[in-house]
Amino acid sequence: MIGVPDLLAHVLLAYAVAQALSWRYRWLSPAYVTVVMAGAMIPDLSKAAMVLPGTRVEALLGVPFDWFALHTSGGVLLSILVGVALVAPTERRRVFLLLALGAATHLFADALLLKPSGRSYPVFWPLTRYHPPTPGLYLSTEPRPAVVAAVAALVARVVTRRHGDHEAGTD
Repeated sequence: MIGVPDLLAHVLLAYAVAQALSWRYRWLSPAYVTVVMAGAMIPDLSKAAMVLPGTRVEALLGVPFDWFALHTSGGVLLSILVGVALVAPTERRRVFLLLALGAATHLFADALLLKPSGRSYPVFWPLTRYHPPTPGLYLSTEPRPAVVAAVAALVARVVTRRHGDHEAGTD
């Protein structure tokens, strides 16, 4: 189960952030929270390389290809635009922003990963190939980030429920 704690941590972090924002923005309903969570999975589309290697895609298309591009700001933007094209025109702006928020939480969390070089990946590609320094807080394979994200999601859920009960007058 390669990457399960990592993907779970990203989705739980996005959930916690979206729930917290829903306290301020009443329109951020559970359905929209789910959109943020889906956005958090977008950068991991690059893991399609485990099923279909980039070299095979490159041979099929006849052009250079690397799945990792989907794990950068440029690749995420293209993926979000595809997702936005699939929703009703009246929802596109909101869905764009929510998918981007989820993807941004993912990219931010990955920028904190421990790397032997002390540098993150080129998160802002194609604007720049710069590899920003990383504080090296954790490895993507360890369960600790998923536990921290689960606690944050649980706290956000409890506060959201209490916030909703308080507004409904059912304390």
